[in-house]
Amino acid sequence: MHPSTSSTVTLNINGEKHQLSLDHRTTLLDALRERLDLTGTKKGCDQGQCGACTVLVDGRRTLACLQLAVAAEDQEITTIEGMARGGELHPVQQAFLELDGLQCGYCTPGQICSAVAVLEEHAAGWPSAATEDVRPEHGPPELTDEEIRERMSGNLCRCGAYVSIVRAVARAAAQQDESAKEEAA
Repeated sequence: MHPSTSSTVTLNINGEKHQLSLDHRTTLLDALRERLDLTGTKKGCDQGQCGACTVLVDGRRTLACLQLAVAAEDQEITTIEGMARGGELHPVQQAFLELDGLQCGYCTPGQICSAVAVLEEHAAGWPSAATEDVRPEHGPPELTDEEIRERMSGNLCRCGAYVSIVRAVARAAAQQDESAKEEAA
């Protein structure tokens, strides 16, 4: 008897459950774009090198072109379509819009998903390759332009909007810090 090469999978995407019959080799990217018409996530290199397909899986950055859809079952998947809440843009989306953190827009969904994760990773105190002092007692590193560039380095932009992208991530981080201070007060 031959083992089955497909399964019925339930994917939780942007808070909605989708049940799909998928070939085991189907990537998360292809399931999103071709089966669910969630085309905000882009197919760039299809080799995990450009970051255009970045989505969040359980809050962590994932290259959807390398992730098998069956392996994402029972996890919370967030795509660019799920970033805005109640008709209001996510602060990272708003900062990208206000500071021209995009040109052609092709890489923008992956850049935004990555930036959202960068802010969470930084808030959690995760160091990067640019972090000078990684000792836990030193606390989280300052989110300098160098830190942002290093943390966003997995996302490429052919238009070269990097300066504006770094400014947008920095602005979103500052707004996030301000919001946290207001909530604490």
